[in-house]
Amino acid sequence: MDKQLPEIELVSCDICLKEVPVSEATTPEAVDYVAHFCGLECYAKWRQGSESQPGEEAKK
Repeated sequence: MDKQLPEIELVSCDICLKEVPVSEATTPEAVDYVAHFCGLECYAKWRQGSESQPGEEAKK
């Protein structure tokens, strides 16, 4: 009796590129895309980088 384990869907963290299961990824959604992060540390780095983009205030 050899049961196969279900295949786990993996995504890459948008910051460090570490592969993590979709069920464990933090996924904030934006208007045009979904970003995946392996944890809060990478999410914070992404968030900090997106807030400091030049010209972002002019778009709002």
